[in-house]
Amino acid sequence: MPTADIYEDRDSLKVILEMPGVDKGHIDVRVEEGVLFVEGRLDLTKYRGLLPLYTEYNIGNYARSFRLYNTIDQDKIGAELKDGVLSLTLPKAEKAKPRTIQVS
Repeated sequence: MPTADIYEDRDSLKVILEMPGVDKGHIDVRVEEGVLFVEGRLDLTKYRGLLPLYTEYNIGNYARSFRLYNTIDQDKIGAELKDGVLSLTLPKAEKAKPRTIQVS
C-alpha cells in the first residue's frame, strides 16, 4: 500500500502517492462504481541479483483505493507521475464549490 497525502483547496482534492520504482507505463488509475483504484507494478527484473545493504522501502507492487463522494467530478480526474510520486487531481463538481449568494 503506497503512502498517501490528501490536500484540499477551493477547486479540488490533491492525492499524492509515493510509488518508488514504478514506471509510467505500469500504473493503472481507474474509477469503478464511485471508487478510485490506483495500482502500480514494478519491473522486478531491475532488482535481480542485487543484494540490498540498506533499504528504506519494500520492493513490490502497489495498490490503493478511495471511495469518492458525489462532490468529485469523476470525469475530470487527472494523474501525473514524476520521480516515483503519483499526483492525482480530483476536481470538485461545480455544486460542491463555495459560492457567494447575492442578497436582494
